[in-house]
Amino acid sequence: MAYKSIISYSDIVRREDIMLQRGMNFRIQHRYSIILMSVRKEAPYKDRWHPDTGILEYEGHDEPKRTGIKPKKKDQPLKTASGRLTENGKFFEAAADYKTKKRKPELVQVYEKISVGVWCDRGKYELIDAKIVSDGGRKVCRFFLRPSKAPFRSEPFLKVTRAIPTPVKVEVWKRDQGKCVICGSKDNLHFDHDVPYSKGGSSITAKNVRILCARHNLSKSDKIMSFAPWFATLASAIISKTG
Repeated sequence: MAYKSIISYSDIVRREDIMLQRGMNFRIQHRYSIILMSVRKEAPYKDRWHPDTGILEYEGHDEPKRTGIKPKKKDQPLKTASGRLTENGKFFEAAADYKTKKRKPELVQVYEKISVGVWCDRGKYELIDAKIVSDGGRKVCRFFLRPSKAPFRSEPFLKVTRAIPTPVKVEVWKRDQGKCVICGSKDNLHFDHDVPYSKGGSSITAKNVRILCARHNLSKSDKIMSFAPWFATLASAIISKTG
């Protein structure tokens, strides 16, 4: 699934009511966890989307940088030197407990960085698996999250097939200069399908995606909803006459 809200880091902080100092945040103040991720070329970790399933494959985090340590040469830790679980360890333990049916999947809010200072609210995901794999001579954690079936807040639920790929979002953001194409607003922005997905519009080309503010996005939805009953009445009348 993919929620299309475009937000800034400060928006995330206000929404979650906490300063997020790292990418992995297990159960901080909430009944859910939070991860920050990116699939950009310059991203520090190898996160990836599986478009056929909507699964997010998220890489664990390295040891903190400190004198004499090269984090990218070290195994990603599950515990600290004192034996406490790292964020990797907390997520890994939650995934293991889910797989052994000790608990429900951990609910995780996902925010994806699509450009400098620009984030996309991906909505809620469920942590369903975790693995330790070999990568360049060291061991790294890989976490697997599936789209949650539960809507996030009051926003509508969007199916996996409506997901707009990150490269398309970046292209659209640059093309529309980070503002609503109708009024120029830079607040409360959303990625919008020009031709609705339900009407056959594509998510995989920038030509059918644009940026709208919340007001104009809702205005478009209202127009579509008001047109539907009128069209249905007209269609019924035509059918009755020709039948």
